[in-house]
Amino acid sequence: MKKIVSSVLAVSMALSLAACGSTADTSSEASSASTGSSTSSAATGETAASGTYTGTPIKLGGIGPTTGSTAVYGTAVMNAEELAVNEINEANGSPVFEWQFEDDENDAEKSVNAYNTLKDWGMQVLAGPVTTTPSVAVASETVNDNLFMLTPSASSVSVIQNDAGDTGTARGNVFQICFTDPNQGVASADYIADNGLATKIGVIYDSSDAYSSGIYEKFQAEAETKGLEIVAAEAFTADNKTDLSIQVTKCQEAGAELVFLPIYYQEASQILIAADSIGYEPQFFGCDGMDGILAIEGFDTSLAEGLMLLTPFAADAADEKTQAFVAAYEAAYGETPNQFAADAYDVVYSIYEAVLASGVNGDMDASEICDALKTQFTSMTFDGLTGTGMTWDATGAVSKEPKAVVIENGAYAAM
Repeated sequence: MKKIVSSVLAVSMALSLAACGSTADTSSEASSASTGSSTSSAATGETAASGTYTGTPIKLGGIGPTTGSTAVYGTAVMNAEELAVNEINEANGSPVFEWQFEDDENDAEKSVNAYNTLKDWGMQVLAGPVTTTPSVAVASETVNDNLFMLTPSASSVSVIQNDAGDTGTARGNVFQICFTDPNQGVASADYIADNGLATKIGVIYDSSDAYSSGIYEKFQAEAETKGLEIVAAEAFTADNKTDLSIQVTKCQEAGAELVFLPIYYQEASQILIAADSIGYEPQFFGCDGMDGILAIEGFDTSLAEGLMLLTPFAADAADEKTQAFVAAYEAAYGETPNQFAADAYDVVYSIYEAVLASGVNGDMDASEICDALKTQFTSMTFDGLTGTGMTWDATGAVSKEPKAVVIENGAYAAM
């Protein structure tokens, strides 16, 4: 059986994470002043804050792929948003949010169309989109409208910046609850080097995808600093990803002891199959886009045994908050939630906490709500399923402790 080891960043590093789901404790400790600092903590819907919101319901929109190749991400986000909204409204005793979700099929143009549909509905706050390229397109629209946007899992810096790259100008109204790509790349290289996993590294990445290429760029620079030798860097594109065996063979021929995969799980499954077919057994090291590999129809999950991946959430974690969320999600949707569900859950609960703390309500227009939430998010601390002590800086990036999981016996296990 193929040995797969995919690495995550050192737990001691507090980084900005993507995809954070949480059962937030809705009993807010925040003040009602929009400029006040607050601390909120994740819990379950049963213990959410009671009766603290009495205004007109706020129209909360969601966007993500519920059909197409990335539907496993968007469906999880949609389900978790619905679950969180239902819990919050029930615990409050009257509606806090009205909620509507639109499918974008992981397509930028369709995502903008979905955004416009939600605007016509009267959306005042956006929870989403889910993936990077649609989020970049929609973020530009929200800037023009001054509408608050919090994405659960779109991790590229270009989502929160008007200009791509580390030196870009912050959009101001767009926030993330997940890792940024640069941090994933840097942390992955640090982990490989600091733990002596390998010195000869192969990389297989999607050069047409902002998520994948953004992580690789930072990984490459940090690997050089850490004394890691990248012996093969093999790219593919969205138009050229049906057969990745050539990339796998080149890593083998170059003598790569570890193959870094800053890609999504669909392509990763092809790579694992191709490596197994030629008897190539390097260590494999993945990022948060690997989550979902166990749900691929027809995939031999034994090939993923031992796979480690960077993720903010493990469904089998023993803490009470996680288990309450997992139980509620499984009861509602008949399946175990993944990290994207957890991210989305945290998105809704963090927005709720900010709403309570800032004193906004549905009688305000979207721009007024946006200004209040921007101030609140950059001054509050939030404890969710995907991290405790989350804070946001003025760029919209979140800072929190990362977590890792390993695949054991065909299931994700907390590290």
